[in-house]
Amino acid sequence: MPVASRRDGPLYSAVPPDAVVVLADAHIGYGPPETESALHRFLELVPDLAGHLVINGDLFEFWFEYRSVIPRRAFPTLRALAGVRQRGVRLTLTGGNHDRWGGEFWRRELDAEFEPRFVELTLAGFRAWVGHGDGLGFERLGSRAFHAVVAHPVTRRVFRLLHPDAGFAVVERLSPYLAGKAKDVAARERSTDRQEAYARDLLAARPALDLVVMAHTHAPRLVEFDPRRWFVNPGSWAGEFRYAVINTTGPELRRFDPRA
Repeated sequence: MPVASRRDGPLYSAVPPDAVVVLADAHIGYGPPETESALHRFLELVPDLAGHLVINGDLFEFWFEYRSVIPRRAFPTLRALAGVRQRGVRLTLTGGNHDRWGGEFWRRELDAEFEPRFVELTLAGFRAWVGHGDGLGFERLGSRAFHAVVAHPVTRRVFRLLHPDAGFAVVERLSPYLAGKAKDVAARERSTDRQEAYARDLLAARPALDLVVMAHTHAPRLVEFDPRRWFVNPGSWAGEFRYAVINTTGPELRRFDPRA
């Protein structure tokens, strides 16, 4: 049985500079512009708050790494992330089901670490398994089928043949359909329950792990299974401005006030 469980936290407050900030599911490129502007304001604060920023998937509603162009809508956010790196903050990104088609761009242009699926990291002294978490919880059949097609290597090769304007037009038509799951509170909780069970089993099988970090469900959750061994889902930045902080005492769930 979990020692403690917490599903919400305080509004934004300062954290030690050696802490780690984790956020996910910003879905930049879909939804109200306040999501993006609040993220950029928050990124300006990150170098004063933490030495490591982890973005655990779905930073963008859609991302495709072309050989010679970048998506125009992504540029302001990429510029904000470059500013974070220039101020000495380590940057790690994992791919989500919306933005897994990344690669060398992150390393070459932003000096960031990018892993398309999951990565193991030491975060504030804790050994952590970090992955977006899609495919582990409840999803509609249509969404599962779509993401299976998107993840296929042949789809990536075919998509590259499209002009970027045509490719992104297709994504824009599909985005409202794909966003439906995030609005279903009951589905979010069921999906996070399955993530929690996966994290519990992973920690039991891997004694050297201290922390399992996932996202995707847009439902914040923090569970301590044993002393100093946790599952954390920071929740969604899109519309909710949620994130997590990991310091030497463990993870905390927090929420940024976009009016600040």
